[in-house]
Amino acid sequence: MATSLAHHLTTTPLQWALGGWTFFLLENVLLSENRTYLLSRLGDDTYHAIYGTCSTLAMGSVAYGYRRVRGAPPLLLGAVPTVGGKMVSLVCLSLGLGIISQMTPKLQIPVEYYGSVGKTTTPTPPPEEHVTNGPMESSETNDTVSRGWKVRCPFDFTDKKQQPHDGHVPPLYGVERISRHPGLWSLAFLGLGNAMLVPSLPQRVWLSMPVLVAFIGGAHTDSRYRRGMGGELPKEYDDMTSNVPFWAMITGRQGNVLEVFKDAVEEVKPLNAALAVGAAGMFVWRRGRGGMKMPVR
Repeated sequence: MATSLAHHLTTTPLQWALGGWTFFLLENVLLSENRTYLLSRLGDDTYHAIYGTCSTLAMGSVAYGYRRVRGAPPLLLGAVPTVGGKMVSLVCLSLGLGIISQMTPKLQIPVEYYGSVGKTTTPTPPPEEHVTNGPMESSETNDTVSRGWKVRCPFDFTDKKQQPHDGHVPPLYGVERISRHPGLWSLAFLGLGNAMLVPSLPQRVWLSMPVLVAFIGGAHTDSRYRRGMGGELPKEYDDMTSNVPFWAMITGRQGNVLEVFKDAVEEVKPLNAALAVGAAGMFVWRRGRGGMKMPVR
């Protein structure tokens, strides 16, 4: 068994699954960590030209790696996703799509039925023997109800983050509570969710590698920003947030855990989240309802 496993770990498809992402991660870490030194030696234009070229080559190797692993035989894994695998996939895809959905404008139903109650005053004429040329006195007030349909924009561009909260603007809102790097982790969750639905070990490894990129890449970015290299990370914001999703929330760094999660739920854009979870469910149902055949090369 050990010999078989060692053989599979040294196969060319698996090497491509690991190699492309590893090159991408190392290239970004090394060039950004030595940013100050390279800028002083090469200048801004040359540095960015080298950085862009290396990043392009790295992403090219990642894409080529997927081409190599996509047709790889199913090493060590069954051809049909397990129930547990489908559940993990659903959770991961829902998180990935959910984070992305919360970074976009709030969706709302474009047609709304409204009803409003107003007040109208009916003037009462004076008795005949007291008729004058002056204005009639008001003596009765009635309620009037206005109902109808109105069309509104399907996107609500109101930025609730800028609205006052207990006399101040809250330092954290929405996905900022979850992670300092929501973009990286949304891609990581999407990759991991897809990985649980494929039978090929090399393909599963390739799809799972963005998790490592998010963990190491996010931590390295935070480290650089704390040192003032290429950006900044204020201590107050650093103390209240985390790179790993939900870690700052469950460790109490944002306050009472139950209150924090309650606030996070209230800040969710419900229609965006519902569409994200629905799309994740449909994807898992279509990809995981039966056996999956690997493409023949």
